[in-house]
Amino acid sequence: MCGIIGILGSEPVAPRLLEALRRLEYRGYDSAGVAVLDDTGRMDRRRAPGKLKNLEAELAENPLAGFQGIGHTRWATHGSPTVVNAHPHVSGPVAVVHNGIIENFRDLRQDLEAKGHKFETETDSETIAHLIASNIQAGMSEVDAVKAGLARLEGAFALAFLFAGKPDLLIGARKGSPLAIGVGDGEMYLGSDALAVAPFTNKVVYLEEGDWCVLDRDSYTVFNEKGAEVSREVTLVQGAGAAAEKGNYRHFMQKEIFEQPDSTARTIGAYVNVLKQTVELPGENGHAIDWNDVTSLHMIACGTAHYATRVAEYWFEQVAGLPVKTDIASEFRYREPALPKTGGLALFVSQSGETADTLAALRYCKEKGLKTAAVVNVPTSTIAREADLVLPTLAGPEIGVASTKAFTAQLSALAAVAIAAGRGRETLSRDAEIRLGKALTQLPRLISSTLALDERIEKLARDIAKATDVIYLGRGVHYPIALEGALKLKEISYIHAEGYASGELKHGPIALIDEDTPVVFVAPFDGLFDKSLSNLQEVAARRGEVILISDEAGLRAAADAPAHRIELPDCDPFVAPILYSIPVQLLAYHVAVEKGTDVDQPRNLAKSVTVE
Repeated sequence: MCGIIGILGSEPVAPRLLEALRRLEYRGYDSAGVAVLDDTGRMDRRRAPGKLKNLEAELAENPLAGFQGIGHTRWATHGSPTVVNAHPHVSGPVAVVHNGIIENFRDLRQDLEAKGHKFETETDSETIAHLIASNIQAGMSEVDAVKAGLARLEGAFALAFLFAGKPDLLIGARKGSPLAIGVGDGEMYLGSDALAVAPFTNKVVYLEEGDWCVLDRDSYTVFNEKGAEVSREVTLVQGAGAAAEKGNYRHFMQKEIFEQPDSTARTIGAYVNVLKQTVELPGENGHAIDWNDVTSLHMIACGTAHYATRVAEYWFEQVAGLPVKTDIASEFRYREPALPKTGGLALFVSQSGETADTLAALRYCKEKGLKTAAVVNVPTSTIAREADLVLPTLAGPEIGVASTKAFTAQLSALAAVAIAAGRGRETLSRDAEIRLGKALTQLPRLISSTLALDERIEKLARDIAKATDVIYLGRGVHYPIALEGALKLKEISYIHAEGYASGELKHGPIALIDEDTPVVFVAPFDGLFDKSLSNLQEVAARRGEVILISDEAGLRAAADAPAHRIELPDCDPFVAPILYSIPVQLLAYHVAVEKGTDVDQPRNLAKSVTVE
């Protein structure tokens, strides 16, 4: 997970930037860089691929003098992990570091190229630097240039700007990705979390969604998305403690739910080249699979990761025309599955990459001669090392036992791989690839909008917390999201919950419906909505309490049905399962908080199951 640090200080800044970036190493990265202003206000930068020791060596050989600067650790998304692609990016007097994904950077870049701007990279981040530089060239002040530039950016981002000739100015902004101000004594800081600024101060101001800020050494000003000056609370944090890592969230799970615009953006950015409008496997994996040689796909995982494969089963069959079988890893070997002698690809999904049952299934498939691929969040894990092909999720560390951001990162990666498979098998047109790739890049922004429903969902959770049983229903690709919603509720609230395919309601589960059994419908307005509405009316007729999660069109179609309503933003049906994961996570979280359970470490559960 990319890290940001910015310092307006009174001591040599380069060593301090390195110190802060070391505290962010836990997020994972594959390149790093810093930009510094010297005593004359001249800007210079140093960047290096690989670990921070490479940047440290570069700075030892080519030192930077100055008291103000910005730094960044980067996971490669747009563009490979090279010096040229590493942050900070510079255009004219502007240097920027960026977390997130800019949906419309291709259009912005074309506009800037028409004005004569020359680009060194294919990254979305470089476009931000050129956009702000263009505004300054047009006569705007630095603050106005950033304000105007932010209004043109679409997507999810955290940004820190440094300006040549302005040694007492640092500007930050956040939308979807976290950013915090550190308040010092005659110094000011920006960081992607409190840990970044913890070596220098224990006073932290967490920016809220849409905020941007202007810093000098003695003060800071925060503006909201509409440009109005606002006040944000100063929080005292412990420099090295867990409280600092949680930021201003009550639990790690809550923090990780709200990190999903950022974590999905990183993962999607690794697979989608917005400039070329293509979807490709990242890094050296790009041409590792000839999809025309793949005749069947076996996807194997446990728990929440298994539900990710259940969603992806629809994607691979519908988009790539590829026959798919999904299996629970703990059952897979023991049923002695009939595996193809040729053309079989086995794909394994694991957050930790150490899940014992999944690892055993991978080894079983390798023994049978299948090519293996692994969707993992830890690239150094055993599953990653033993698989033939690694498909990364860039969710960053997940502390809460109940998986949230790792799940949506898995879905994002699997969606991208399905698109790549469709193109490789020529079952997906070029126009469809562009449409689906665009839908993926819009997802972080849509997740950010959905998180704004938190207060509404918290209110609904108070009633659900009184229940002893809850039923989740979904049709088609949303059936696995119903399963995942029920699992989340069971895991952290200890309420008995079950997920069912909506069409199965009359085949047994309807017997459970009464006024004490809430029923959660995951039902966007799609080709199956009329059938879901019929199921909803059957539940309502039996006095079941209905919570309908849908979009504007779905809620309008169900206007006469008695139901509590959660309205999600419109989205492409292809990415809807990822978006609809968010409200079921929030619902489970708030029910658990209402019941007073241990949200981050629920009873009897472990984060990584490393024994059978």
